[in-house]
Amino acid sequence: MIDTNWAFERYESVRASLPQAEFAQTSRTGYDLSDTAGEFDAYILDAFGVLNRGETAIEGAVERMAALRALGKRLVVLTNAASYTRQEILAKYHRLGFDFDESEVVSSRDVAFAALPKLADGKPWAAAAAAGDDFSDAPAEVQIEHLFENAELLQHAGGFLLLSTARWGRADTAALRSALLAKPRTLIVANPDLVAPREDGLSQEPGLIAHEVIEHSGLQAEFYGKPFANAFDTALARLSGIPRHRIAMVGDTLHTDVLGGAAAGIGTILITNHGLFRGHDVTPFINRCGIRPDWILLTT
Repeated sequence: MIDTNWAFERYESVRASLPQAEFAQTSRTGYDLSDTAGEFDAYILDAFGVLNRGETAIEGAVERMAALRALGKRLVVLTNAASYTRQEILAKYHRLGFDFDESEVVSSRDVAFAALPKLADGKPWAAAAAAGDDFSDAPAEVQIEHLFENAELLQHAGGFLLLSTARWGRADTAALRSALLAKPRTLIVANPDLVAPREDGLSQEPGLIAHEVIEHSGLQAEFYGKPFANAFDTALARLSGIPRHRIAMVGDTLHTDVLGGAAAGIGTILITNHGLFRGHDVTPFINRCGIRPDWILLTT
């Protein structure tokens, strides 16, 4: 069963592959982000579990963003949702009532595509992607094709790109592992999350697939997104001029948001009521892994 305890244990099992960081000795507590406004001038915001849960805005989150803006705070969304182009993400946020503009949104897809090389001999990248994804936001010189629409890509693609698990099953994981063992190629993971909070529970995400492939093949993968530095470097570039100690990462997970923020040298805020730890006392989890946020809040 994919639940909070399972997800936490799974994140702990891959801890050696994640960044290292130093953490606060104790966490301050509060109700929502307004309690931290005196500490920070800018917020880097996770989406799932902070702004929305699946396709539903978290109650009060739209109003909280407006209140932070009114205080002069700068905002950047940093999301591991790699299924959407930036325009699609913006459209989603606007549909939910948020007013973020293009300069305020960074996705792991953006970060991965910026680093995606053209493959030799004109070979394509085979992408695990949502139906209808046209890859129009990828570099023009890079060829990407849907893995689900051409099984021969398992043998002939020059590399593999994990964007979405929307159409993925266990048989697909086994097929990818076998293809990579038979013919090693680059595996790029544009969403390092293992799970994501949705209206009906936790979904399995591309990071989970990648780690299963790695553990059963001995091969490696390249990860783009939280908690890795490539994502935070991109987000922090949008907040130039603000000292890092005055910037906070706001998220719902310890191993991606809090760990990544601490490794980047910025403040960390864990939201507990809407994401991975919804319905749980987070204290035993923090004590177990030692990933301690600067602040623990109930809601956004």
